[in-house]
Amino acid sequence: MKKLGLLILALTSLGLGSNTVVAQANTKYYTANPGIIRTKKTVVYYQNAAKTKKAATIKANHYAKIIKVVTVKGHAPLLKTNTGKYVTANKAFVAKTAGYQNPKKYYQVNYTQIKPYGKVGYTVKRNYEGIKTWKIMKRLGTANGYNKYNTATYYTVRSFQKKHHLKVTGNVDEKTWVKLGFSKSSWTSIDRYVAPLGAHAWNGRQDHIEAMIKQAYKYMGNPYLVGSSTSPAYGTDCSGLVMQALYAGGINPAPISSIHHAYPGNEWNSRNLWASKKFKHVAYSHKKRGDLVFYYQPGTHTIWHVALYLGKGKVIESWPPRIMVQPIKNGQRSNVAGIARVFN
Repeated sequence: MKKLGLLILALTSLGLGSNTVVAQANTKYYTANPGIIRTKKTVVYYQNAAKTKKAATIKANHYAKIIKVVTVKGHAPLLKTNTGKYVTANKAFVAKTAGYQNPKKYYQVNYTQIKPYGKVGYTVKRNYEGIKTWKIMKRLGTANGYNKYNTATYYTVRSFQKKHHLKVTGNVDEKTWVKLGFSKSSWTSIDRYVAPLGAHAWNGRQDHIEAMIKQAYKYMGNPYLVGSSTSPAYGTDCSGLVMQALYAGGINPAPISSIHHAYPGNEWNSRNLWASKKFKHVAYSHKKRGDLVFYYQPGTHTIWHVALYLGKGKVIESWPPRIMVQPIKNGQRSNVAGIARVFN
């Protein structure tokens, strides 16, 4: 401060007022709350505004939510984070930002809850898959180990509808669903589920990756169920698990969606995800935690599986008979087609 006073005195003698000098000095610092910042260089986080207690050294490209600007006599302005730490307000070291985001050519990160994409409360028909089909087939005794609405289920539904004086279509609508003994609310809640966001705009890349992985782990031990992608109360298939993980990280791959995953022809959403140009494809040798691992069907170049890479040679995946953690390559699926990076 003594040096600053001498500088002001010298410049004042040259015709520059002290107010002008202070204003110029202030342009180097944030004096109004920037909201969210990204570190441009390595900075120090402090436990107190007097900067007598160091909390951590933070590298570049770290994000933080700021709750206020703090000025302590004798010190330059500081920014107080939502975790109670203090960091410099110097614009050379931190920058105001809207939050973490992928480059524009890739899937953009959402910071408002992702909405269901597709018809909530769809009628279940022949060749549909998913949780509704699984529940219907179990209830009617037509389950055969593969939850696809088959001809036997169709005719059993027709008989059930005729017996209970419902419109005989062989398709399960809401009225038939409820008459089967399922709750009215479950007719839409199964379709509506989209994993809640697990990261905020002020969280960086790694936090978004961990949000994906945390969501995937909620399904651990649940059964492999083809065409399924809803809440952790149920099982999924491989791409159904990945889609809910993506939702938790803030990624919406629409028109690929958890609802449409149950529709005929959409059970292979692993192929649709692989074909998307909105993921960055990287070399196998460059794979990182949070990447998607795609597999070829043996002897072909047809995508038939996707898993979420955990690091250290492990993936979390839905593969018959259940959702589990496995080596990235094993005796059942070892032909890796490629790696797609979700967050860049």
